[in-house]
Amino acid sequence: MVNGPLRSGASPATSLGAIALNRFGLGARPDDRPGADPQRSLLDQFARYDPAPAALMALPDAGQMVQAYQSEQRALQQMSPPAPPSAMAPAASDAAVTPASPLRTPEQQAARKDFTQEVRALYRQAVQARMASALTTDAPFVERLVHFWSNHFCISADNPQLTAFAGAFERDAIRPHVLGRFEDMLFAVEQHPAMLVYLNQAQSVGPNSQAAQRAAQTGKVRGLNENLAREIMELHTLGVRSGYSQADVTEFARALTGWSVDGLGARGTRPEADPVGFVFRPQTHEPGDRTILGKRYGQAGAEQAHAVMTDLAHAPATARHVATKLARHFAGDSPPPALVDRLAHSFQRSRGDLKGLYATLIASPEAWVPQPVKFKTPWEWSTSALRALGLTDLARLPIEAAQQQLGQPVWKPGSPAGWDDTAPSWAAPDALLRRVELAQRLAGIAGRSLDARILASQVLPGTLSAATAEQIAFAESSTVALALLLVSPEFLRR
Repeated sequence: MVNGPLRSGASPATSLGAIALNRFGLGARPDDRPGADPQRSLLDQFARYDPAPAALMALPDAGQMVQAYQSEQRALQQMSPPAPPSAMAPAASDAAVTPASPLRTPEQQAARKDFTQEVRALYRQAVQARMASALTTDAPFVERLVHFWSNHFCISADNPQLTAFAGAFERDAIRPHVLGRFEDMLFAVEQHPAMLVYLNQAQSVGPNSQAAQRAAQTGKVRGLNENLAREIMELHTLGVRSGYSQADVTEFARALTGWSVDGLGARGTRPEADPVGFVFRPQTHEPGDRTILGKRYGQAGAEQAHAVMTDLAHAPATARHVATKLARHFAGDSPPPALVDRLAHSFQRSRGDLKGLYATLIASPEAWVPQPVKFKTPWEWSTSALRALGLTDLARLPIEAAQQQLGQPVWKPGSPAGWDDTAPSWAAPDALLRRVELAQRLAGIAGRSLDARILASQVLPGTLSAATAEQIAFAESSTVALALLLVSPEFLRR
C-alpha cells in the first residue's frame, strides 16, 4: 500500500485507480479496471509483460537491408567508369551507408532512392508496431517503462542507416532488459549497432593503435572519437556535473576503442543469418592502462571498457541520476527530493535491480498525489487517446505522420539527450492546437457509437471536473464531445 495518507474529493480507491491507469499506465481503456489494490495491480504486470510482441518481431531485418544496399552499391561501383574530377560527393545523410566513393551513375542514384524508400517503409512499420503494442498490452506500466528507457538511452534516426535500426534498437536493447538489471541494459544499449553508429564509435581509433600506425605510414590520420564515452558518462550513467572531468572522458574513449560494428562495410565478416552486430577490433584499441575517476584499469582489449562501464553502472552518481529522471517522470517536473533519495538508495542497495526500483516507486506516496503532476508528451497523449477510444486498428491512422504533426516524431529527438520530460516543452499554444486538430480527427474515426459522457467516467474515474463534464454534456455533437474530452485539462495531464 502507499506509505502515506491520500486526500481527494473522490473516494481513495477511485483516485488510486485513476492514477494507476493514467499516471503509471498508458491511459485507461473503457473496460480497464485497476482492482481493489491498484499498487498490487502494477506489480502484477511484471508477470504479464511481453518483451517480444509479434508485430515487433515481424519487422524486416535492418542489418540485412543495409548490407544488401551496400553490396549493390559496391557492385554498381565496380561496373561504372572512373568518376570525373567534378563528381558530386554523396549526401551527408548517406555517408554511413554508402561506399567511400561518390554515387556517380544513374544506377547508383536509383539504388540509393530505392533503399531510402525501403528504410522509410520499415520505420513506419516499426512505429505502427510500437503503437500497436502500447494499445493492446496487458502490462501498460511496464510498456511505459520501455518508452522511458528508450528515451533515456536514445538514438536519433537522422540518416537512413539509423532510421533502419531504430525499431530494432528499442526491441532488442531495451525491451528484454526493462525488468532486469540496469547494468545489463547498459551493455545491450552501448553494444547495439544503432548506438555505435549514432555516436560514431566505429570511427574511433586509438592514436597509438596498430591501425593508427598503419594509417600514418600512408599519410592518413585516424583519431579518437569521444562521443560514445561522453554520452555514456553525461547522459546514460553518472549525469552532468557529477564530478568527472574532460580527462576522464578522454581516457574512457581510449578504453572504448576497438568497440565497433561488424557487417556494415565491405569487410563485414558476420554470417548472412546474423548480418550486423557488435565486434571488438583489437587493431584499433589504444594500448596501455587507463585511469578514470581516480581508478586504474589495466585490463586488456575489450575487457578494459567493460570494467569501466561496470563501475559506472554501480556508481552512486548513476543511482542518483537514474532516480531523478524516474522521479521526474512519475512525480512531477520538479521531482520530490525525498523520492529521489529513496529511489537512489533502492538502486544502490540492489545494485541496479530494476524490479526493486519500480517497487520502491510504486510504494512511494509522492507518486500517488491526487492532483495531476505531469503534462503529457505528444506520444503519451496520442497513446492515451487511442486507448480511451478503443482504437486498435491503425490502418486509418498513420502514427508516424501523427507524431510528426504533434512535434515528437518517434525515435527522432534530434540529440542524444532525448525528448524533454517537462511541461514547458509541450504546452505551447501552437502545440495544443495541433492536439485539438488530431482530437477532432480521432473522434471522427471513433464514430458516433461512443457516448463521451459515459466514456469520461470510465477513462477518468473520479477525476473529471464539473466544468469539463458540463462542456461534454452540452457539446453540439457526439464527435465534438469526444474531441472535447481528449483535449480537456484532465485528459492532457496525468
